[in-house]
Amino acid sequence: MIYRFRSPATGDVVMLGASGDELLRILGREPAAKGIIEAAAMPAAIAALQAAVAHAEAAADTDTPNAGDAETETPARGVSLRQRVWPMVEMLRRAHAEDAPVVWGV
Repeated sequence: MIYRFRSPATGDVVMLGASGDELLRILGREPAAKGIIEAAAMPAAIAALQAAVAHAEAAADTDTPNAGDAETETPARGVSLRQRVWPMVEMLRRAHAEDAPVVWGV
């Protein structure tokens, strides 16, 4: 599934299924084909996303090898949670400022 998040306050944010599912679970919602985030719920949604990013980065910091260890290689990293949710955080901020909802699947 592809998620297309829309708001009259911003451009669309498109996410592939796994990333969209993860984002919705962070927000405390079950992945669904249709949904809405009302403006009143946006500060809590932004806080939840920021907390998840902080938790993911703290976990990644404990998993990294010592920087002074010459024999260990830094593993290649994929797209971080911070990078994946940043467009949505920005969308939520702008939509909240304009008191506009964010919808998907409609």
